[in-house]
Amino acid sequence: MAPPPDDLIDHLVRSTALRRGEAARVVLDVLAYFDERTEDYVRRRHRELQSGGLANAEIFDRIAAELPHRAVAPPELSLRQLRRIVYG
Repeated sequence: MAPPPDDLIDHLVRSTALRRGEAARVVLDVLAYFDERTEDYVRRRHRELQSGGLANAEIFDRIAAELPHRAVAPPELSLRQLRRIVYG
């Protein structure tokens, strides 16, 4: 995984009580969470909810409701596409 963005770490250090190393770990944890493949997410959530005592019907309803709210990475953009975003 790439190192966390410095500007985001700087923002967290300024806006929270986190020290720089803690902020970097938080950012890396969040990025890893949202980088999780859908299949892995479904399996992990099923295990978590099942260990909490929920039945499969409720588990799958809950997971189905959660999936639309997951962050989705954009497609890879070429340099030309990036330029067009900036300059129109």
